[in-house]
Amino acid sequence: MPDNENNFLSGKTEVETWNPKLYLDQLTENIQPQSAFYPGMDWDDWSAELAERMVSLLGGFPEHSSFLDPVILERTELDDHIRERVEITTYEGLRMPMYLLLPLRSYERPRPIVIALHGHGYGSREIIGLEPDGSERTGQPGLHKDFALELVRRGFIVVAPELLGFGDRRLREDFTADPKKSSCHYIALRLLMAGGTLAGYRIYEMIRALDYVQTREEADPVRIGCMGISGGGMIASMMSALDERIGATVISGYANTFEDSILTRSHCLDNYIPGILREARMADFIGLIAPRPLLLEAGIEDRVFPLIGAKRAYTILEQIYEAASAKESLKADFFDGGHEISGRMAYDWLEEQLSSKLQD
Repeated sequence: MPDNENNFLSGKTEVETWNPKLYLDQLTENIQPQSAFYPGMDWDDWSAELAERMVSLLGGFPEHSSFLDPVILERTELDDHIRERVEITTYEGLRMPMYLLLPLRSYERPRPIVIALHGHGYGSREIIGLEPDGSERTGQPGLHKDFALELVRRGFIVVAPELLGFGDRRLREDFTADPKKSSCHYIALRLLMAGGTLAGYRIYEMIRALDYVQTREEADPVRIGCMGISGGGMIASMMSALDERIGATVISGYANTFEDSILTRSHCLDNYIPGILREARMADFIGLIAPRPLLLEAGIEDRVFPLIGAKRAYTILEQIYEAASAKESLKADFFDGGHEISGRMAYDWLEEQLSSKLQD
């Protein structure tokens, strides 16, 4: 009997039998990540080995750092803080602009640092109260809620880099489109073909941004935090996992499982790292932050990184932090909201972790 008649008799159509999703679901479900953490494992050995593998998956980092060659492009004194735009070299031949928000009179004593990482949208201006063209925003702030402004108003020196592929770092042909249209897809494909990843490039650039701000006399080089939302949450988690200078991290709208988030839809290509499923779960990579303090923000109505996956990740992280003898350093804010910054716990928590008393 012909195959198509067999399919008819079994109740399946040719379209169903040809649908690759069934195969892909089985493929990913059957993968057993070789570096996943399980209770009883030696945390020190596990974390050291996974960190090394993580850098390799990301495409590796340069063996030698390029000279930063910083240039202050603009400086604006506002009512409650000072805003600078600074440009540095990250990779040889690649320059990155970033905003530096300084509390008033920050020269009087060194202030704690927070690296603030925007998600998908129109770039670093979206978290510091500016429109895409650089003018002061008068409307609502959106899902980012100007969280960098909230941080500087609490006394932190805030670094808001322009992530590669967003805002002023898009391809020139994308400048005529919606300001929120990124160049992530093309850049990610080019980097993949060259053996790198867009995530890896962004993480290394954030490490270089931290290298720069530590040279500023206004900054305390040892009290350092990081906070990111969505795609910026991904970079915040992986940067903090690999750079032990980060003393406290807030991950908003990202910490989850791959199965409940990235694999459920066509996300931006910057989320995809070759072979990552075979190495470890998302929570394992985030768990490399332990024993340093970590706070997760997850909206109950988040449809991009759903609550069910966030809670599953938190359960794994509890096991990792317990193994690292740091269970009290892990917190979560499962808040009433969607894919957005909460801040309900995060700002006070960062103050507590990085500076018990921030005076004017």
